[in-house]
Amino acid sequence: MVSVYDVIEKARKTGKVEKGTNEVTKAIERGTAKLVCFGADVSPKEVVAHLPILCKEKGIPCAEADKKEKLGISVGLSVSCASAAIINAGDAEKDLESFVKSLKK
Repeated sequence: MVSVYDVIEKARKTGKVEKGTNEVTKAIERGTAKLVCFGADVSPKEVVAHLPILCKEKGIPCAEADKKEKLGISVGLSVSCASAAIINAGDAEKDLESFVKSLKK
């Protein structure tokens, strides 16, 4: 099974990825996000606590990554990243579909 980090990294290279909680929130509200991911180790939790709720309202898949540092690396940052959203999957479209299916199980 493909990891969320691999899907985001591939989408970053060939499509479009938003990074940071503010940009991710905007993408959810606009309905442009195809997948939202946030770090499980974000402190305080309130920073990203609204993301799963917004995703559920908009019907957008939402995943929790175990480390914000690994999420930062997968979106191309040298620092940690609290959340990221795939806007255009690019070449990662098939990987994204299979990952979203695995979330629903």
